[in-house]
Amino acid sequence: MNKYIVDSNFFIQAHRAYYPLDVVTSFWTKIQNLAIDGSIISIDKVKKEIFEDSSHEDQLKEWCSNNLPDDFFFDTVNVLNNYIQIITWVNSMSHHYAERAIQEFLETDLADPWLVAFAMSNGFTIVTYEKSEPNRKSRVKIPEVCNHFNVKYINTIEMLRELNENF
Repeated sequence: MNKYIVDSNFFIQAHRAYYPLDVVTSFWTKIQNLAIDGSIISIDKVKKEIFEDSSHEDQLKEWCSNNLPDDFFFDTVNVLNNYIQIITWVNSMSHHYAERAIQEFLETDLADPWLVAFAMSNGFTIVTYEKSEPNRKSRVKIPEVCNHFNVKYINTIEMLRELNENF
């Protein structure tokens, strides 16, 4: 069975735009069940983005605290070698990306490079709402890094279809 690692925006955009916690409860029950059975996981850096960013609603933080297993957010300490490969490649792309885009992507606590490193290390598919924009110079996006390192990425609906889930 394919394993999925979810990006911060998997939770944030779902809650804010597509599946509000108070309206589409069946979506959140499905996510809870997928987390409990281990079909989906995430990383410590995603947890930090959700829990420590003051722009995220307390309702989402509370839902994550109360509904995700204690071992849902994995530690990224063991993926350092792949993280180094990613930051080396991104730094080598200064001919394409603006310096500010590179620096923003390489911020220590930003989940994106760690998410790709974890997926590379463990053979997971990344679930993100980000879309590939290979000509974009102002931001290094997850899909471009995934494409370079042959890491599969999909969106939430594609993941649910691959898992044969419905609600």
